[in-house]
Amino acid sequence: MQQYLDGLRYILKHGTPSDDRTGTGTLSVFGLSMRYDLADGFPLVTTKRVHLKSVIHELLWFLSGDTNIAYLKANGVSIWDEWADASGDLGPVYGKQWRDFGGVDQIATLVAQIKANPDSRRLIVSAWNPADVPDMALPPCHTLWQVRVLAGKLHLQLYQRSADMFLGVPFNIASYALLQMMLARVCGLEPGTFVHTMGDAHIYSNHMEQVTTQLGREPRPLPQMEILRRPDSIFDFTYDDFRIHGYDPHPAIKAPVAV
Repeated sequence: MQQYLDGLRYILKHGTPSDDRTGTGTLSVFGLSMRYDLADGFPLVTTKRVHLKSVIHELLWFLSGDTNIAYLKANGVSIWDEWADASGDLGPVYGKQWRDFGGVDQIATLVAQIKANPDSRRLIVSAWNPADVPDMALPPCHTLWQVRVLAGKLHLQLYQRSADMFLGVPFNIASYALLQMMLARVCGLEPGTFVHTMGDAHIYSNHMEQVTTQLGREPRPLPQMEILRRPDSIFDFTYDDFRIHGYDPHPAIKAPVAV
């Protein structure tokens, strides 16, 4: 995960102080990209513990099309609590757009297209629906992703419009790398490279101490993610289908979430 740590260092050196929606203030750069070959291991940050249980449950929740936090709460995941209304609803966020963007199930369509025409350059899923953005509790930060199949390997590139480098990005990397592995499994392919492209990549002003702590730690070997079966559908995966091996991170580092 050296690329991630180098990204933090780059922002500290080249970032511009900026105001933001939350009123917290950030150090920001515009345009940052990282590449992770999944053959090298599962890209789960080791210089602090990442809560993998939350990563998996959130991804399964997205894929289900759900936009209410009840499932997350039932599984001990609280990452969306600050944005939900009194009934737990978030509006037409990721799950809605992935599974019903103007009547199109983008995930089912994507899988069908990968199987039917793996050479396609049109294998794209978008969470950014301008008509629905005003009704979303939080407009999508990870906005659009594209799949490309080359020589039997499924590659995935994510465009993230807004990237909280300390809290959010380690989570996003793990989530999309896992999604890439799941897609590869159901399509009978090998996972290739995950490319993470960010628009506004930033460190919040109240995360500086935590970033310094993290950068003072030595990265440890990447773990391996095992998917235990090949289900008939991408929608049939369950939490128990995943096993992480060899994850030995440094302790977690707490930091406030900018809402």
